[in-house]
Amino acid sequence: MNPFQNSWRRLENLFNAPFGQALNPWYHLGAVIYFLFWVVVVSGIYLYIFYRTGVNEAYQTVEELTHDQPYAGGVMRSLHRYASDGIVVAMLLHMLRNFIYGRFHGFRWFSWVTGVLLIWLVYICGINGYWMVWDRMAQFVAVATTEWFDWLPLFSEPLARNFLFQGNVSDRFINMLSFIHITLPLVLLLFMWVHTKRMNNAETYPPQSLAVGTLLALLVLSLIKPALSHAKADLSLVPETIRLDWFYLGPYPLIYAWSPGAVWALVGGITLLLLAVPWLLKPRTRTPVAEVHLDNCNGCERCFNDCPYSAILMQPREDGRPYLLQPVVDPKLCASCGICVGACPSSMPFRHQELVSGIELPDKLLRVQRADTDHALDGLRGNARVMVFGCDRAYDVRALQSDEVAALSLPCIGMLPPAFTDYALRDARADGVLIAGCRECDCQYRLGIQWTEQRLAREREPKLRQRVPLQRIETCWAGPLDKKRVHTALSALRARISQMPRESFGEEREL
Repeated sequence: MNPFQNSWRRLENLFNAPFGQALNPWYHLGAVIYFLFWVVVVSGIYLYIFYRTGVNEAYQTVEELTHDQPYAGGVMRSLHRYASDGIVVAMLLHMLRNFIYGRFHGFRWFSWVTGVLLIWLVYICGINGYWMVWDRMAQFVAVATTEWFDWLPLFSEPLARNFLFQGNVSDRFINMLSFIHITLPLVLLLFMWVHTKRMNNAETYPPQSLAVGTLLALLVLSLIKPALSHAKADLSLVPETIRLDWFYLGPYPLIYAWSPGAVWALVGGITLLLLAVPWLLKPRTRTPVAEVHLDNCNGCERCFNDCPYSAILMQPREDGRPYLLQPVVDPKLCASCGICVGACPSSMPFRHQELVSGIELPDKLLRVQRADTDHALDGLRGNARVMVFGCDRAYDVRALQSDEVAALSLPCIGMLPPAFTDYALRDARADGVLIAGCRECDCQYRLGIQWTEQRLAREREPKLRQRVPLQRIETCWAGPLDKKRVHTALSALRARISQMPRESFGEEREL
């Protein structure tokens, strides 16, 4: 087991106690970034209504907003500042978490690379925002930034010359900053859409309670420690004391402590290294991707709708059968999670001829899954016999095996067709079924838990049949270290079914 992943899981488990799995902020970092972005946009629109462009007017406007309406403009300014800082924190934690869990190579390379580019855009937007105030902080940032860029052989004259004298900065310059500060967030939003466009049902808004809690925390911080300006910019003076925003301006002191060239080498090297991560740490082997078997496919589009990464496309039928469409798998996007197998109506273990589904994983054939289930069920003994279906990325359910408990692990719990639950309970071969997967809201393949819950609740096709009593089914969402949670769920199920009479659903044959 990866020690870094286990340490990170322990950290996340600390938040499960106060927040619960459904509201744990670690599981919604991407959605929190989206929410904070909209907080920045709304607060920025309010500020811009009162903002007047001009060398003198810019600073005066911000001061009026801050002091003349402290519980309106002042709060909005502070919200704008702290939500922007929050984006940086959530963005870096989101990237670090995905790196530790290895969610950056293979089909995920696109999201990783666009995420690295988003870091640059976020920093450019934030740094540009500091120029808008045109105080001593803005003066320092403007001079340091232009001196940093002057090191590059791109300009015929040094940019920093524009900030040598007070009269060099005109109202036109502030107008340009204002235009950039409106345009850049639009570009940022476009890149955020590109970043998530390959994900089916991407989470772009956190749970309501988490969103409200985040907003309240920002409001409290804004009231306790409001964002304030430095003195008005004066290009005839060199700022001596600056209260840096270390979230955005942390590297700036290095421009003078080292040299502009050394800072470019550091920033450029880190950027190139991050961009290369998906290939530098690429796994040696690739899991076989899903394969379509048209003889067992009716073009229902369930695999297309359930794929977490839009790896399945529907195209006109080519085999002459009387169906309009057929699924086609994009091997570059397929995660080999098997969720499409769980979605296929042909994944019916009751079929007595050779079992082949409409779509399958070559190394996890459905007929082998049925044979393994039969073998496990045949070995059960006792009065409260349980069949456990688990997930390779979650708690290892094979550790639960005993005379009264059989276990089978799948690449993702979303690969489990609901009919297998029915199959395990058929003829009272098992008295109950425990379905275990990754921690809630933290499925390795994003949608496995969500689709499984909806299928069992008979809200999503393929649905669990009405004849299957839900009292005989228990679900448990637990990570590799959540042993207690899984054993508690198993004990609860066994205690419940031990009080129930055995039921036999009888033999069934489907062709």
